[in-house]
Amino acid sequence: MALLNETARGVYVIAVTPFTADGALDVASVATMVEFYLDAGADGLTLLGVLGEAPKLTADESLEFVRAVVAAVAGRVPVIVGVSSPGLAALAQLARESMAAGAAGVMVAPPHMLRTDDQIVDYFRLVGEVLGDIPFALQDHPQSTGVQMSLPVLLRILKAVPTCVMIKHEDWPGLNKINGLRAASERGETRRVSILGGNGALFLPEELERGSDGAMTGFAYPEMMVGICRAHAAGDLQAMRDLFDAYLPLARYEQQPGIGLAFRKHILAQRGAIASPALRQPGPKLSASDVADISRLTDRQTQRLKELD
Repeated sequence: MALLNETARGVYVIAVTPFTADGALDVASVATMVEFYLDAGADGLTLLGVLGEAPKLTADESLEFVRAVVAAVAGRVPVIVGVSSPGLAALAQLARESMAAGAAGVMVAPPHMLRTDDQIVDYFRLVGEVLGDIPFALQDHPQSTGVQMSLPVLLRILKAVPTCVMIKHEDWPGLNKINGLRAASERGETRRVSILGGNGALFLPEELERGSDGAMTGFAYPEMMVGICRAHAAGDLQAMRDLFDAYLPLARYEQQPGIGLAFRKHILAQRGAIASPALRQPGPKLSASDVADISRLTDRQTQRLKELD
């Protein structure tokens, strides 16, 4: 499998981490989950992201999961592994082990203790040094990290760290960052790197029209993201917007802070991607009213897709 590089595009689905009802890592569900994502048209998979419950895994479990997914993918699409950690030693170890297992690259978010622009740039310069030739995606998700990275900071990082080949764009609001990154590369001030949007694809049509290359996020219906990216690539902007509108109620509902992953896993289990919707504790549980909402929304979703046909 080729290494991750600046030309990456399409949909890199943030995979959930399956657990059994008693909280054990469900390696048996990895194969069905991988086939579900690939059947939906995913161009790549990203593991151990914010909604991959990475902090709930031990180091051994993280590597076990990575190896299981890479084996199930069998070289069909690139696999990126989230290795974010306040400590560079732990970050580098998981990165090296993931690459040895067959990953195409890694993803790194800034630790929460960074406060100044210089601290942020210096941190990623150190990340580049400890990773060596391992390519990485920079995750810009201030909602989870508390670290605000301005456009000038991102441009400084891209100039200083050549192995940063992708920006996982999740600032909110942050669409103007995409414009700024693309304008800077067009002026020759920095490399053109891959930009993939996050935030549950809530802004995917706008991100694509601003110059992003696709999506790197999770959603219980990954075929929606794939369809939107393909429609945009074909120049059919009306089809892109119609498809987005059809799925928006479900995407909006799934993006509720705290409990959204429980909704996603519930639907993925219903769709046969994973055996159990369980989150590893601590984690929220759905109420009867939550389940009723999901049922109503999915029923309406089925009707909307029939109308589009």
